[in-house]
Amino acid sequence: MKVPCEIIVWEILPIIRKEFAKSLIKDHGLTQRKAAEKLGLTEASVSRYISGKRGEIKKLNKEIMQEIQKSTTRICKGDSLILVEEICRICDLFKSNGLIDNINNTDK
Repeated sequence: MKVPCEIIVWEILPIIRKEFAKSLIKDHGLTQRKAAEKLGLTEASVSRYISGKRGEIKKLNKEIMQEIQKSTTRICKGDSLILVEEICRICDLFKSNGLIDNINNTDK
């Protein structure tokens, strides 16, 4: 059994980064390079998120997707501290919706 922090690092953070990258590019018109800068990632990492090679999940619930939209708006307007706050905020939503427990139960 994985501990929650391990699940977050290996499973949840890539999902959050993928959804942030997709939203920054699709909804906010950023290039992959600009999205990478905003997310503190390499352009190659953003490319892997966009292509589906990293951060896969079948479907996120509507509440989390709406909050990701709010987060990317804040990230576009803010600095790197906003990014950290928004990642933590979305991660907390995963926890409160039991999504971390669901991942843990499938890894047994």
